[in-house]
Amino acid sequence: MGKTSMDRRWLPLNALRAFEGVAKHSSFTAAANALLISQSALSRHVIALEKLIGAQLFERRPHSLVLTKAGQHLLPAVIKSFDRLEYAIDDIRKEGAGALRTLRVQMPPSFAVHLAVPILRDFRRASSEVEIDLVSPYGVGPAPGDIDVAVVYSKPTVTDLVTDLLWPVRLGLLCHPSIAARCAGMDLAQFVAANELVHVRIADLPRHHCWTQFARHAHLGPVNVERGLVFDTAVLAVQYALSGEGVALVDTYLFSDYLRTGRLVQPFEITLDDGYGYYLTTHPEALSDTAIALFRSWLIERFGPGSGSGSAKIHLAVSNE
Repeated sequence: MGKTSMDRRWLPLNALRAFEGVAKHSSFTAAANALLISQSALSRHVIALEKLIGAQLFERRPHSLVLTKAGQHLLPAVIKSFDRLEYAIDDIRKEGAGALRTLRVQMPPSFAVHLAVPILRDFRRASSEVEIDLVSPYGVGPAPGDIDVAVVYSKPTVTDLVTDLLWPVRLGLLCHPSIAARCAGMDLAQFVAANELVHVRIADLPRHHCWTQFARHAHLGPVNVERGLVFDTAVLAVQYALSGEGVALVDTYLFSDYLRTGRLVQPFEITLDDGYGYYLTTHPEALSDTAIALFRSWLIERFGPGSGSGSAKIHLAVSNE
């Protein structure tokens, strides 16, 4: 027979607080100091919690602590629960008198810098009671558990999150108008061979991955695409192209404003669908949170289907089998 569900009357709140502190500080000593309790008491709390759930939460190494799979599963739920308790208690204490709700939001650097940050003022004007705590780490894949709303640059994945596809990425060649004019009449292979290439690095993939995929897709033959500059973000690659040098292989929708204004041009229509997209992710239980719902709706209205991206929306609330 399977284990019965735990009665919430027996939830060990002090032990859960101790677990959160140790996970946050990666140290029993630092967590004990932060929580103003003895290290031995803190250790007893964590050990009692591990015994209660029947799983080890930390892998105790000589000079570090690492969350186990069970600890990684539990931590986001603990953080989210304590955050919501804190928000609710603060609201009650302030008696609703203009209390601010802070959302922790994650966005990829290029999306944040080029699209979202310049218009965040619009959301703040419409929802002044919501504060934004924005983080913008480099990389791909899902956001950590303490994020309320996230835009992620990722391939499609099946998770327990509610996921909206804002738009699928299509990589095209963007360059300064002077380069296109100078190379007028060249075919694609000649154009690529004649110009400096600008690469955007994707975490965990080779430095020249995107251009290599594009060369294969466009049948460029023996043209060397493993040359030129490599940048960590698309926005940096495009800034270099704006200076009048190089050809950047980047998402054409992300930088469509530069194409509309003529600051950059797309000399060839061919694009590469590399399987990535910009996805908006939210925890299913968070959809009832008014502040999260407001910000999520604002993002979809600005960047989702119907905003000009021409993308199709995927709305999933599924679990790993």
